[in-house]
Amino acid sequence: MSSTTRILTVDDSASMRALLNHALSTNGFEVAQADDGVSALEWLAVNEVDVVITDINMPRLDGFGLIEQVRGGTRHRDRPILVLTTESSDEKKARARAAGATGWIVKPFDTEKLVAAVRRVSH
Repeated sequence: MSSTTRILTVDDSASMRALLNHALSTNGFEVAQADDGVSALEWLAVNEVDVVITDINMPRLDGFGLIEQVRGGTRHRDRPILVLTTESSDEKKARARAAGATGWIVKPFDTEKLVAAVRRVSH
C-alpha cells in the first residue's frame, strides 16, 4: 500500500477544485478530482482512494446522493467521507451524517484545519 494518502475531491466549481488541489498536494497528499457525484462514482469504480471530500450542491448527483451510493456499495463503503460545503444548517449536517458522512467542513476552508481533518480520518 502506498504511504501517500490519496484523496478524491468532488466539487462542481473549478476554482474550488484548484484551491483544494493546491492545499492538499502541497501538504503531501495525492489528489484526484471529479466535478460532480456521477464523475466521482465513475472514478471510484476503477480507482483506489483513502479519503473522499465532497461538496453538497452539485449537478447530476449531489453530495448526499454520492455519500449514499458510496456507502451502499462494497468497494469504498468504509472510506472516510468529508463534506466540504457552504451549507451550515443542522438539518443538512444531520442528513449528511445519516447518509454516512464522516465529517463536515464549512467553506471557505482553512488549509491547516482541512489537512488536520484529513489526517485524522485517514489513520
